[in-house]
Amino acid sequence: MLLAIDIGNTRVKLGLFDGPDLVADFQLRADRERTPDEYAVQLSTLLSLRGQTPADVDAAAMACVVPRLGETLREFARRHLRCEPLVVRAETNTGLRIRYDPPSALGPDRLVNAVAAWTLWGAPENTACVVVDYGTATKLEAVSREGEYLGGAILPGIGISLDALFDRAALLRRVDLHAPPAAAIGANTADALRSGILLGYAAQTDGLVRRFFQELGGSARVIATGGIAPLIAPHAETIAVLDPHLTLTGLRLIHERAARAGVESVV
Repeated sequence: MLLAIDIGNTRVKLGLFDGPDLVADFQLRADRERTPDEYAVQLSTLLSLRGQTPADVDAAAMACVVPRLGETLREFARRHLRCEPLVVRAETNTGLRIRYDPPSALGPDRLVNAVAAWTLWGAPENTACVVVDYGTATKLEAVSREGEYLGGAILPGIGISLDALFDRAALLRRVDLHAPPAAAIGANTADALRSGILLGYAAQTDGLVRRFFQELGGSARVIATGGIAPLIAPHAETIAVLDPHLTLTGLRLIHERAARAGVESVV
């Protein structure tokens, strides 16, 4: 089985694949102080809840935007999974032609998302695609109908924006994020915040995506992912697909491509 590891600034997301099937997925806090052995204990416990053990894992693929944590989890894979993980970088053979300048500045999570979106929804339909990833940062990626990664946009994520708002606005209190009120005009402070946060970010997404459409020369298939995507997607007119496991799937697809080429790891 393949263990896909998506190392972000806030969370580490892991997916266990049996062939193309995602049989288990987990999220851990991105703790830079935790050791490889501590991650092994935690993962062993989580796998046991799904009837699996680390011994069932025979390969790993990783995308990382936190270098220190990436080294920790790479050592975890070597020591406890007995495998060298494939570490995705800009030079990894993903099947996409990268037009980013310079390619080395492209975050691996962004590349992995673009690969998954293109493979699943772009290439089969011969259409351009756009990914919207709602994470610590909100990231948009654009892939042409010819399979070229063109670039994208990066802006502060919802969590960062809310932290700044509540830290600086003394009279505002945090609210649980759930479906916004039926009307955009909130009749109380809690609903006003939900409207502004959820409907506001949906409108922001639509505005940016429509600009992407113009530059792509027409419409594109838009795929949303990330922790808060299920709350935003129903209110964004441009989002066509919601895929919470897009990054993990992208890691699987890249690993399969590397395996076909006889490449076990990218150092």
